Amino acid sequence: MGKNRIPFPKTVFEFAHWFSDDKACMDYLYQSRWPESFVCPKCGSTEGPYMLDKYKRIECSSCGHQTSVTAGTVLHRTRMPLTMWFEAAYHVATYTPGISALQLQKHLGTSYETAFNMLHKLRAAMVRPERDRIHGKVKMDETFVGSTKPGKRGRGAEGKTIVLGAIEVLPAREKRIRSGRLRMRVVPDAKGKTIVAFAKESVEPGSLIFSDDLSSYDILAKHGYRHRVVSPDGLDRIHMSFGNFKTWILGTHHGVSSKHMQAYVNEFVFRHNRRSNPMAAFQTILGLAAQAEGPTYEGLYAVGDEGGWVHPNA
Repeated sequence: MGKNRIPFPKTVFEFAHWFSDDKACMDYLYQSRWPESFVCPKCGSTEGPYMLDKYKRIECSSCGHQTSVTAGTVLHRTRMPLTMWFEAAYHVATYTPGISALQLQKHLGTSYETAFNMLHKLRAAMVRPERDRIHGKVKMDETFVGSTKPGKRGRGAEGKTIVLGAIEVLPAREKRIRSGRLRMRVVPDAKGKTIVAFAKESVEPGSLIFSDDLSSYDILAKHGYRHRVVSPDGLDRIHMSFGNFKTWILGTHHGVSSKHMQAYVNEFVFRHNRRSNPMAAFQTILGLAAQAEGPTYEGLYAVGDEGGWVHPNA
């Protein structure tokens, strides 16, 4: 366990026992945000702070600046009990198929709007700003998600959202090729400059990128990548991820609007990359939630409009 990893319950029973009230949840968030010691966001002092109002206010003993465990995070100014937030995060992290806003509404006994907003706040915490780029052998392709306008078929069909994806191919184990980390992004088109921008943010230079024969991918060789064209069968790993994403969107969420598609892409990528340890996924969500701002209710419903929330990229 790394120095920034604090203990986490291994069973549902332990979870309910550990996080039985808001004080226990607040203790956990404090340790997640400041695993070594408190660091004043204003002066940087690590001197022991003064605790005021049961963590609602924390005062720096050096400069007097006041903050809180949830200030500037997806939980900032929440009116919901932290126990409810923790339960929501637990469902998101441990339910294999994920959980929809309607399902969360029933679990927590809240309104649909509250459940919808909570899920999007947690999704905002799933993107680690300093995440590493994937590397080595990488399969890259684009797919089209959503309904198609009548009479439109084929690559670039109107009415669909374009999603670019790239996945690591790990060394075979027992003659079976394995999938590594995944990156996906909602994009406006599949032109060369769009593909290069996605590659630069997602894939280490020098990596070997496999794609189909779409000419837009040829430009990758001019930007520090090795590039090889393969048949559709050679892109089976990224195609499998696309297929799983579409099945998940329809099965769990029964389809989503294009303006929120990136948020669901973020959750799918997060779940894929942490699929072997759902409990660690929960801890990661809250660890990131203690360092990332989330959308306001008004901003969430103004996605796509000027001044509206912009979903981060996975």
